[in-house]
Amino acid sequence: MKVYEALNWASSFLKKANRDENGGELLLRHFMQMGRASLLANLREELQPGIWERFQEAVRAHAAGQPVQYIIGSEEFYGRTFRVNEDVLIPRPETEELVYHALQRMPQLFGNAGSLEMADIGTGSGAIAVTMKLEMPELNVTATDIYGPTLELAKENAEQNGAKIEFVQGDLLQPLISKGKKFDIILSNPPYIPERDVEWMSEVVTEHEPHRALFAGEDGLDLYRRFMEELPAVLNPQALIGFEVGTGQSEAVSILLQQAFPEANIDIVYDINGKDRMVFAEIG
Repeated sequence: MKVYEALNWASSFLKKANRDENGGELLLRHFMQMGRASLLANLREELQPGIWERFQEAVRAHAAGQPVQYIIGSEEFYGRTFRVNEDVLIPRPETEELVYHALQRMPQLFGNAGSLEMADIGTGSGAIAVTMKLEMPELNVTATDIYGPTLELAKENAEQNGAKIEFVQGDLLQPLISKGKKFDIILSNPPYIPERDVEWMSEVVTEHEPHRALFAGEDGLDLYRRFMEELPAVLNPQALIGFEVGTGQSEAVSILLQQAFPEANIDIVYDINGKDRMVFAEIG
């Protein structure tokens, strides 16, 4: 079995199962431990013994609904590799944009303030916390999550990427409030999908990714409402808040922020696809 024949088989198999045909290439690159350029340069090479069997098994698992990232065990985020499993949400490109825009805003708001305190709430794989720390090493970063196994995986990702972060287990901002900690920057990609949306979502997501990281009440805004109650207890007088939101939720989240922080400058930011996916509040 040559490489190109394996790819053609996978593409056809996944297409019939209504899955992303590119999944085959990602899986084969994983098993052959090759980048895309190397794989394309070796299309007429014979597959090594054992790889074809493992590749078929993985393609069938993806066709049955298992996300490629969980099969591979990792996902790229901001140019770095993060381990993922079914305890964490798979990091997505929209969240990379949240990090990018937060980094752009910080010098404007804080100037050369030196070491700032930042918290990533509901850290999941740790992608936001680790990336912020590595992109701006002078930050003191705290990451929270309610679920122990999730936090353990985030710790592994921090160690693997060489990021020094304080991890705290607890529900939303509660563990930080109980410690009496204050922050300059709060970032979060909280659950924001309305529970009714489960009816039309892909089973690749609903049957594999953790529901506690996806769904948040009837309108998807439950966690944002809680944030507004808890944020005043942990923010310094001058602060930056950055949320990822679901498409179409930015106006509602903006109103919640403005009610909680009447003097704040609220800004809706659109992602690269033109969707309203981020809301920032600059205070002080």
